[in-house]
Amino acid sequence: MEIERKYLIKNIPFDPEEYPHYEISQGYVSTNPAVRIRKKNDRYILTIKTGGLLARQEFEKEIDEKDFNELSEMVSGNIITKTRYKIPYMGHTIELDIFHEDFDGLIYAEVEFESLEDAKSFIAPDYFYKEVTDDGSYQNASLSSLSKKEIRDFLTRNL
Repeated sequence: MEIERKYLIKNIPFDPEEYPHYEISQGYVSTNPAVRIRKKNDRYILTIKTGGLLARQEFEKEIDEKDFNELSEMVSGNIITKTRYKIPYMGHTIELDIFHEDFDGLIYAEVEFESLEDAKSFIAPDYFYKEVTDDGSYQNASLSSLSKKEIRDFLTRNL
């Protein structure tokens, strides 16, 4: 079970380069259910996620580059690229995603939790601009299906 809260970030009050990070490139073979392939530095991962916003089932399996390339042929929609920074915060890890290419300027923070109670009691840092956990339009699967115009409109509303 994956339990996470998601936030928009407008300004980062520190240099994220001071924290561990890696490059991500991902696409969706399906968005319902979400079947994602991801390249994370030199690792390749297949992920299946059930519906849900705050909590949902998640299955991950490492795959090889050949399988990743074959599955890439089945991806429809946008390829999402971002740098993910891992930032410790009050016993949790903030996964700060700075998006690139079509989504340049978009910044999310996600925090995963062990329980729903833990998630509900979380107090976000001041630089978290707006919580978007309960809005499915902010899920990467949703972003992957936007047209170029819809991406521009989405970024205009959120930057």
